[in-house]
Amino acid sequence: MNCRPRSRILLLLDGGIAALLFAVALTVLLAPGTPPTSAGATAAAVGLAAVQASCLLWIRWRPGYALAVAALAGVGLEVLCPPLGWLGLVTVPLAYVARLRPPRFSLVALGLLLLPTPWELVTGGWRDLLFAVTALGLGWALGELQRGHAQRRHDRQRQVLARERERISRELHDVVAHHVAVIAVQAAAAEDVFDASPERARAALGAITASARSALTELRAMLHALATDDGTDPDGPQPGLAQLDALADAVRAVGIEVTVDRDAGAEDLPGGVQLSAYRIVQESLTNALRHSRATRAEVSVRYDDGVLRLAVVDDGTAAPRRPGAGAGRGIVGMRERARLLGGTLEAGPLPAGGFRVEARLPVGVVTQ
Repeated sequence: MNCRPRSRILLLLDGGIAALLFAVALTVLLAPGTPPTSAGATAAAVGLAAVQASCLLWIRWRPGYALAVAALAGVGLEVLCPPLGWLGLVTVPLAYVARLRPPRFSLVALGLLLLPTPWELVTGGWRDLLFAVTALGLGWALGELQRGHAQRRHDRQRQVLARERERISRELHDVVAHHVAVIAVQAAAAEDVFDASPERARAALGAITASARSALTELRAMLHALATDDGTDPDGPQPGLAQLDALADAVRAVGIEVTVDRDAGAEDLPGGVQLSAYRIVQESLTNALRHSRATRAEVSVRYDDGVLRLAVVDDGTAAPRRPGAGAGRGIVGMRERARLLGGTLEAGPLPAGGFRVEARLPVGVVTQ
């Protein structure tokens, strides 16, 4: 819903409340035996009631000024028709102000409206004073409750957006890092054998083309999903465990022998679990390609007892890290993917050499 339709809906809502407020005032003003008694005073009171009610039509844009106008109109109504209560029906505009503005603003407005209420002891009595104070207090409390609820809803929406941005960042990192790593290795290989072995250079260029097209396809699908309201992807499903063979072929093309051993039943798991599993395997193979001199990698996918277990082991030598560098973004992203599914991920060098990434992904468990 864009801003204009929403503004029209709010205007209609405010108009309905204003009409109800004016109808209540008219009911009291035109009741038999109720002041004012003269036709002129009645007409003035009706005009003031209309002014007070109409403030709701623009109070969202100028809450302070609208409440001031409603209070001044209420003063006149109090003089002309005391049965309407202190300041007429200013409780409703006050509730709007408490809903639209923080307590540091609305409490000041409440205090200013409460200051003249002792006048009720002169014109009515302690019951009228109690009613005036209670009505103003309840109006402010109602508005403040609505403001707090709206603020909590806004905070939840911001958290959802932050998590979605983080997810998109991980997706872009996985897609770009993997395919750029493949392209870089193949380009270097093509340059090395360009003169001595044109056929091998041509094969490397073909692998570069395939990897670039694959990256463009995934990026296009991701951008389309971001552009659509329902998040659907007409170009096909997101990568899953069925695409591990194609992923392994792409890595084999750059010189790492990859073996994939997976349970057939794992391909029936929910799409979100499969996507995270695919990205974890992809990132693990990308790290083996970029950060070590691995020649072989083994991928194992097992599903039993409601848990998907992944293991990626390579025979490479991890590149030395700079002191204080900490874990790379790829490993951090993989751990976060596992955590969001309620699982765990361990990654580190093996005592006999090589590197191992192992993840446990419970199916159907999502943490916040």
